[in-house]
Amino acid sequence: MRCWYFSEMAYHPAWDEGLKRGSLRVVLPNENVDPDEAHRLLNRYLDEFALCDEVGIDIMVNEHHSTATCMTVSVPMALAVIARETKRARLLTLGNPIANRPDPVRVAEEMAWLDCLSGGRLEMGLVKGAPYEIAPANSNPARLMRRYWEAHDLILKALSTTDGPFNWEGEYFHYRNVNVWPRPIQRPTPPVWMTGMSVDSGRLAAERRHVIGTLLSAGTAKPMYDMYRETARKNGWEAGPDRFAYAAVVGVGHSRAEGLSRADQIADYVRTAPVVAEPFTNPPGYNSVAANVAIMKAGPRAHRIVKDRQGNMIDHRKATVQQFMDTDTVFAGTPDDVVAQVKDFNNRMGGVGHLLFFGQGGYLGHQDAMENIRLFGREVAPRLMEMN
Repeated sequence: MRCWYFSEMAYHPAWDEGLKRGSLRVVLPNENVDPDEAHRLLNRYLDEFALCDEVGIDIMVNEHHSTATCMTVSVPMALAVIARETKRARLLTLGNPIANRPDPVRVAEEMAWLDCLSGGRLEMGLVKGAPYEIAPANSNPARLMRRYWEAHDLILKALSTTDGPFNWEGEYFHYRNVNVWPRPIQRPTPPVWMTGMSVDSGRLAAERRHVIGTLLSAGTAKPMYDMYRETARKNGWEAGPDRFAYAAVVGVGHSRAEGLSRADQIADYVRTAPVVAEPFTNPPGYNSVAANVAIMKAGPRAHRIVKDRQGNMIDHRKATVQQFMDTDTVFAGTPDDVVAQVKDFNNRMGGVGHLLFFGQGGYLGHQDAMENIRLFGREVAPRLMEMN
């Protein structure tokens, strides 16, 4: 099992104001950001990413917009800094919301450039993007998936074509002359990842042999992984654990209490992420008819309710750290505790090759975050890497 460190680089000093207003995304005015404090926090977070390279952990970065939960507004920009400061870590973009980006060829250029800069260490996540991103991107949610797949196909063609230029005339994108310079080191393209929350996502990813990942929801992960495996078999191949990824909060301590305390603070990210003004949670057309039917049946809190392993309904806005552990949203405790919890999860999922761990979040301080990374890298990751 490969291990990838992840932080959304949040601006948590604005969280109290966002909670008071009822939305941490889209409509929280940026007067609540102190640019000098943002400068300090961003550089602190980059120091934490750099430590991962020293202790043998790979690195994942994503992006979000108009939100206090994430200050990473550009995956390529963040990874350019991280690539220059690291030597060994694989670098995962999960994700790059390509349906909201106006120029897929520019995305291909950025990915090729990053692969060259990093010496061929890039893993390329091409994602749909969260529903809250629709308004800041001024996208049409009803056309998002058709736009996504066209952008996906164009990016892969642009990266893999070496005898161009070529012309592209699609439904959404039109180019007379596509010819990416420099081309990526990894051929034909860097490894491709997707995120998903449904069995249909598992099928679509398997048809393309992409790595599929999901965040903080074991109940969603298992049927999606199973569909991936079934689709792979129908297409004449077996999907190994390296095709599956799962993201969870991880808190490691010298004592169980210390690990739980760190995880509890990091989990504030999970508690705050669903705090979004109602008009932005499910834009018309963003979800399929089947998904919307399921949401309506589940009720207005569906986007923040998960079931634990006993079938109890858990509200992510209010969950305790133990409740998060019961839903496989959190792994926490001593190194031995965390290894045992991840092994149990891995067995129940049928084999997962990648753990994406939220190692910093909320009000967890810099020194605690650094020690969490050190303990994970030195005492947890080597044992997990022996799995599968």
